[in-house]
Amino acid sequence: MAENNERIPLFLINGFLEAGKTQFINFTIQQEYFQTEGKTLLIVCEEGEEEYDEELLAKHNTVMVVADDEDSMTEAYLMGLQKVHNPERVLMEWNGMWDITKLQIPSSWEFYQQISIMNGATLEPYLNNNDLKSLVGRMVRSTELLIVNRCDGIEDKLAGYHRVLKGMNAQCDIVFENSDGEIDNVSEEDLPYDVNADVIVIPDDAYGIWYIDTFDKPERYRGKTVEFTGMVLKRPEFPANDFVPGRMVMTCCAADMSFLGFMCKSRGMGRKVQNQDWVRVRAKVEYEYRPEYEGDGPMLYAEDVQPAEPIEGYVGF
Repeated sequence: MAENNERIPLFLINGFLEAGKTQFINFTIQQEYFQTEGKTLLIVCEEGEEEYDEELLAKHNTVMVVADDEDSMTEAYLMGLQKVHNPERVLMEWNGMWDITKLQIPSSWEFYQQISIMNGATLEPYLNNNDLKSLVGRMVRSTELLIVNRCDGIEDKLAGYHRVLKGMNAQCDIVFENSDGEIDNVSEEDLPYDVNADVIVIPDDAYGIWYIDTFDKPERYRGKTVEFTGMVLKRPEFPANDFVPGRMVMTCCAADMSFLGFMCKSRGMGRKVQNQDWVRVRAKVEYEYRPEYEGDGPMLYAEDVQPAEPIEGYVGF
């Protein structure tokens, strides 16, 4: 069991039925990097067609418990499992149809990592149905790593899938896999603008694509000049010449809108714009540490800011 002054790490594996969660966990517990001297508690919230091998679990000191009711995932229930099994860590195979906000972990546990698994062969109907897309969005927004497997034969769709999923969580790492392994899914040729131009002009309907790509491919934009139209966000705590130009973006459905923009530093020009003004910005892109990124992220240095006509509606991915 973990030392008294250490919290028990929880690794949560999320995904819809038959996405490959069981296969992923079976593989993971056998890897050298995942070995531990203590016991692993595996909580299974959904039993699919593939079953766990009891001999394999026993070999790796893993005990499995099945929980089939999302309302039972309370602190008291999980604390009871801890007292019975004294685990060094907890693996949880979460049911993707359950509301993850109902999960109440004990104070002695630490939510260490969430990985979500999706079946690429069935991803399209999930993204084309508003109700199902909302479920996908809820899952992706809380995950750190998203693995989309079984992508054989759909490689031409992956750039579009990538933009939609990244729009739900720009900080999430996304890996697409087919039977040959990981796929590099977005090339410069897929982008609706020229990243090698002296000034990269972002079309109005490509703002969302550009926003996501700046996080994924910093090497494409670092030190380059971009030009785009956006709405101004200014807050009292911003320095006088700083503002955020951005756009309203639909991430899951029309009811789920977010303002996505970049912090922009300017020399005197920021004082002239007000909250909700529309501007045409030409700026140099750099990458700097930002606490909201929890690391380095895009920072714009304005070279020119001019008033612009409002753009009605929102952009997607």
